Amino acid sequence: MNTQSSFKKFCQTLSPERKDSKRQQHNNNNGDQDKNKDLEAVFAYMDANKDGRISPQELQNSFKTLGEQLSDEEAESAVRLSDTNGDGMLDFQEFSQLIKGSNGDEFNEEENKIELKEAFRMYIGEGDEECITPRSLKIMLKKLGESRTTDDCKVMIQAFDLNADGVLSFDEFALMMR
Repeated sequence: MNTQSSFKKFCQTLSPERKDSKRQQHNNNNGDQDKNKDLEAVFAYMDANKDGRISPQELQNSFKTLGEQLSDEEAESAVRLSDTNGDGMLDFQEFSQLIKGSNGDEFNEEENKIELKEAFRMYIGEGDEECITPRSLKIMLKKLGESRTTDDCKVMIQAFDLNADGVLSFDEFALMMR
């Protein structure tokens, strides 16, 4: 498993503000602030015991929440890669460096598309035709701890529903995640 690729997908999945931050990219300061808020939200989510550090176990549990499997060895390795102070945990700075490294130039466009497709599939409900419906979005957000009404989800979808069919296709989802 490519741990950094999984981290990137994890951030994309847990960042409901991402679409707002992308709209504000023309103002670099707001875009950077929003990206940092996204990272802080992901870090806070993963830091289950709220001690300001992410352990390999917390990392593993966070991946499980999204249906990803991370072995003990992979979780420990991911932490070791960015643990600059040697405490066996990731503080926010170390976590930020790991995430920023996963968003670097080593990912080509094809890898990004594959990762986006994997994230997209997580939002598709059973029986849905390769699209994100308000119902499937509501279910995934609930799994992520975001309680939203179906009407809220309809509004979220409308913002990126280019053909006004009430659902998000992969292309519309990809646009939202930019």
